[in-house]
Amino acid sequence: MTTPTPAGAASALIPLLVCTFAIFVLSAMDAAMKGVVIAIGVYNTVIWRSFLASFVAGSLWSARRPAWPRAAVLRLHVLRAAIVGVVLITFFWGLARLPLAEAIALSFVAPLIALVLAALLLGERIRKEAVIASLAGLGGVAVIMAGQFGQATFSQEALYGTVAVLLSTVFYAYNLILVRRQALVAGPVEITFFQNLTLTLMLGLAAPWLVVVPSSDIWLPIVGVTALSLSGQFLMSWAYARAEAQDLIPTEYTAFVWAIALGWFFFDESVAWTTIVGAALIIAGCLIAALAKPRLARPIEVASV
Repeated sequence: MTTPTPAGAASALIPLLVCTFAIFVLSAMDAAMKGVVIAIGVYNTVIWRSFLASFVAGSLWSARRPAWPRAAVLRLHVLRAAIVGVVLITFFWGLARLPLAEAIALSFVAPLIALVLAALLLGERIRKEAVIASLAGLGGVAVIMAGQFGQATFSQEALYGTVAVLLSTVFYAYNLILVRRQALVAGPVEITFFQNLTLTLMLGLAAPWLVVVPSSDIWLPIVGVTALSLSGQFLMSWAYARAEAQDLIPTEYTAFVWAIALGWFFFDESVAWTTIVGAALIIAGCLIAALAKPRLARPIEVASV
């Protein structure tokens, strides 16, 4: 048996630390996105971020002088972009109406829904671990929602926000199925470029009625969220290329810790004990699912879409 050397142990730790930092970057992007959405609305936030991201990713993609994707691949890009559009609009619309930590906790339900979709769409057999995981996740959602109804400050807006975030997780779960197919036929730069370009064109259809050119003080936050999004994607890709998914998956759940800290610092948000308990149940369900289906048991990463 080979004994791991200190150098080997250190090199194995680097992807874990990079992935943890990537989660912080993406969580910071979520917090920044919430502020921009409150300022200019979800439509303008998403379309301008997608426009800037498609410009940056398109520059990187064209610099390689690649061949134009085949028609079948383009259809897959368009389909996933449409799904991602729904995910972004519903998630960030809900995020503007909920505490950051609460929205992130609810979003962790996505991988559990993906397990069910994998059975329905890919013919995979649902294992008993998946059933237990789903029940734990549903229990967590119920606890969080019960905490909402128990608050004296409960509003209908908070309920709508919860429904929007849960709806986004359903579409993101389908996105998890699509992304596996997409990764087999295209590289990450191409995927990022065509996803953002298609999303910009789709949202652009409503531009004559909805688009607003942001004021000078809003442009910097929009550039910032775009930079955070692309940086988070790069760091995540770097880490997952150098370590097994099952070793990095637990770092995803640090997003809840970052969400609590960032929500408190930037928005003066407190966290109810029901949110913490509900998040613990959802995370437990995701970890149970990870043991059975590691590649599906990954919580929602809004920034990677």
